[in-house]
Amino acid sequence: MRTLLVDHHADFTRAVQRVLSDYGFAVDVTRTLDEATAALECASYDVLVVELALPDGDGLDWLKQLRRNERSTPAIMVSSLNDLDKRIEIFNGGADDFLPKPVSYQELIARMRAILRRSTQMTDPIVTFGNLKFDPVGRQVFVGGLPLKIARHEVRILEHLLSRARRIIPRASLEQRLYAFDKEVSTNALEVGIYRLRTLLSQSGATVRIKTVRGIGYILELNAASQSSVKLSAT
Repeated sequence: MRTLLVDHHADFTRAVQRVLSDYGFAVDVTRTLDEATAALECASYDVLVVELALPDGDGLDWLKQLRRNERSTPAIMVSSLNDLDKRIEIFNGGADDFLPKPVSYQELIARMRAILRRSTQMTDPIVTFGNLKFDPVGRQVFVGGLPLKIARHEVRILEHLLSRARRIIPRASLEQRLYAFDKEVSTNALEVGIYRLRTLLSQSGATVRIKTVRGIGYILELNAASQSSVKLSAT
């Protein structure tokens, strides 16, 4: 999932970016509110992580303005300030969660995933489609109950396709969710990842397939045999 991290502390942002990337998040880092506003004009984000005190203003005031502008992107505020009145103000200002610094990176990831589940109305973190299961916390894929070894890049592609199974995902939308601004990505990186993922799913006996919708994007669907079996069982 794509994350916007708004914080001017270099050590903190480097550590968070590294850890989140390991867990499948594409992370853009901005160090000022002006930069964050510009980033929001260029990309869509699944979650915001915002420092309270920034060089050019108050992160909470910025978030309040986003809410007044009807931007509902889930947001986690982080700060070394941790008194009760400030926490209440943060939640009343439109934040979905708050973490005091120093931040536990594992807790940050857990809270981000919890927020994303709530925003997509998912109650079970394990995603199932056909005979394929995906554990977003452990970053593990199973086909027919057996673990499937998949490279990190392909896992991220599969996660996005699963989040919108049976629906077409435009290529541009998929690329936007996968790659942060600072990542050097070849023009065919997505096609290569899709090809590898298709091969793995086919070889493993998965009952799902990735279909290319020419000129638009991709769709994850049940393969023909699985669809026939579902129709027969329904009758």
